[in-house]
Amino acid sequence: MSKIAFIGLGHMGLPMARNLLKAGHELKVYDLVQEAIDELAAEGAKAARDARDAVAGMQVVITMLPASKHVEGLLLGEGGLLESITTGSLVLECSTIAPDSARKVHAAAKARGIEMLDAPVSGGTAGAAAGTLTFMVGGDAAALEKARPLFAAMGKNIFHAGPDGAGQVAKVCNNQLLAVQMIGTAESMALGVANGLDPTTLAEIMRQSSGGNWVLERYNPWPGVMLNAPASKDYDGGFMAELMAKDLGLAQETAQHSLSSTPMGALALQLYRLLLKQGKGKKDFSVVQKLFTE
Repeated sequence: MSKIAFIGLGHMGLPMARNLLKAGHELKVYDLVQEAIDELAAEGAKAARDARDAVAGMQVVITMLPASKHVEGLLLGEGGLLESITTGSLVLECSTIAPDSARKVHAAAKARGIEMLDAPVSGGTAGAAAGTLTFMVGGDAAALEKARPLFAAMGKNIFHAGPDGAGQVAKVCNNQLLAVQMIGTAESMALGVANGLDPTTLAEIMRQSSGGNWVLERYNPWPGVMLNAPASKDYDGGFMAELMAKDLGLAQETAQHSLSSTPMGALALQLYRLLLKQGKGKKDFSVVQKLFTE
């Protein structure tokens, strides 16, 4: 079993770390929120005083942080955590960050003899809890084989997207498509209900027809259609709208870098930024439904 430092115990990180514990790995954990550390310590993890203490003597370091600035701030530069990670260790950076940031961290890790994979995830908090996440991995194929048992403890699907940063490119492409699907589904749900259709009936018609998509299958944005979806819980839980806005911004940065045309992604970003201005950033991203009903 591996000796793992896990840094970042938020909505995604905590259940991911818990699944590694269940698989028998030795974990030392750290987060800015002490309650998250205490929760896992009660389940058998070792509590770290700080990030540097977390990585001391560990073979693997996993980070799950909100954004590029947090990852770069933690790992890079003079006094960055890469200086404290043992040569020959493996770093799994599971946050969703800019591809260029991931490549920057890859280069710094290689310079210190540390293997690294950028491995953002898809599947949401439910997938994190169930251990059914999808990992989109960028980096060396040999490093992926070393990490595969750890990914398998946390997820069901493991894809090698390509070289350094490729995992992040795949993630922003996926989330851009997800946002576009969510907005299109919300718009169509609102149109049907405004014209007298029952929302549950309409959702099932579209799900079984050519408009069918992942949102209609698992995450309908109309309240009451799916009782376990965030929409039926006042849009609480799930994947916050502010994080979707962040990922859509990363997609636009990536598009700019490659001179790609992404008009749907650009519109999706503007709609999610509007939700943030309305104070809905902490709600699940399916709250975009309210743009068509309020």
